[in-house]
Amino acid sequence: MPIRVGVQVQPQHASFDGMRAAWREADELGVDTIFTWDHFYPLSGEPEGRHFECLTTMASMAEVTERAQIGALVVCNSYRNPELLADAHRTIDHISGGRVILGIGAGWFQKDYDEYGYEFGTAPDRLRALRESLPRIRERLGKLNPPPVGRMPILIGGSGPKVTLRLVAEHADMWHSFGDADAFRAKDEVLREHCAKAGRDPSEIERTWGVRGDTLGHADDLADAGVQHLIMGIGGDGSGYDLGPLRELVAWRDRRNAAA
Repeated sequence: MPIRVGVQVQPQHASFDGMRAAWREADELGVDTIFTWDHFYPLSGEPEGRHFECLTTMASMAEVTERAQIGALVVCNSYRNPELLADAHRTIDHISGGRVILGIGAGWFQKDYDEYGYEFGTAPDRLRALRESLPRIRERLGKLNPPPVGRMPILIGGSGPKVTLRLVAEHADMWHSFGDADAFRAKDEVLREHCAKAGRDPSEIERTWGVRGDTLGHADDLADAGVQHLIMGIGGDGSGYDLGPLRELVAWRDRRNAAA
């Protein structure tokens, strides 16, 4: 399977025009995927800085890109009814011509919860809610008229060994996490054990992994370990987005695939 690369254009500390320009540039570079994230406040820098909502951002992303798959890395399950999440992604899928990935996770950023009136609860509470939502999302996708353009892949973010990776084995088409190659190998082994218990072929799940510009030197190590899809996070700085490191990642992908 060829290595794929993507970018998470983080919707913080930037203008919407700046994000739009970054999506277009990334699409023209030939990335395989373009993501936003699902928060209400910045995760770094000025905590009250500029920030934009996820699903409306995805709809705009769908309009201004042409080839890359798009999604959120990841939508927080707590913020919206699962049926609504399915419907919104289906609608954005049609806007994009069938390029949407439904990325989802249990949620973790307490400020979002507190400021917007959601019950934060405990990590086990949030994981139980995600477990209950996943079959509802798939069921709603099957009921919608019209349905998604194709079979919409579900990506689950997280690497908790007992619950999250079991949910990946049971429900996901893609799995996303972070760390070095040793961390990937350890988590991947746990995922394979859950797949065996669930009667799932682990090769059906694409392994995606987060990288930064300063970790590009580890790209080969990650790919050798079994990562199939590297996604670079890029934050705004008030004047736009620097896609220089992403260009390096795309060039690395092309060299790696050509040599395979």
